Amino acid sequence: MTGTTALTLGGLLTALLVLYANLRPWWRGGREFSKITPFLKGFAAAACAAACPGGLLGWASHRSGTVANGSGERIGHATTGSTPTDSLTTGQLTGLGMTGAAVVVLVVFAVSLDWKEAGKADKRRILGGAYTGSVLCLTAGVAGLLAWLPGALNSLGTGVVEAFQGANVL
Repeated sequence: MTGTTALTLGGLLTALLVLYANLRPWWRGGREFSKITPFLKGFAAAACAAACPGGLLGWASHRSGTVANGSGERIGHATTGSTPTDSLTTGQLTGLGMTGAAVVVLVVFAVSLDWKEAGKADKRRILGGAYTGSVLCLTAGVAGLLAWLPGALNSLGTGVVEAFQGANVL
């Protein structure tokens, strides 16, 4: 898998810029849930993808760190003259099983369908949430906060499989 699991201060900078750009209109606009929903959908899809140890979703999640680091270092250097290359403590979501992986695919598929139907502004918000979620899940803090996610995805997937197999029906 190509990509990085180490996020630099520059990578964090880009994620925080996108996060602020999405939270500010929501905060100033009366805090209507409908204004932040597209961003949260993208963030949720990215958090689910971050639990993937490999495959296309795992690759995209790790690749976002490389993109964020490169763009953040350029932004930092262009605006301040310094190069923010210090790495942050890394984190990773682990423990996703096959049943949880099926749930991840369904979540990402549902968000991609929402993206397809969304207007221009909401498409940007969904992508912003996906980018921010993917990048921030590389940090130890956010990965620690979401450590419950792979287990929850696995449990949900197991419940769905058991329902289709007829377990606990009668």
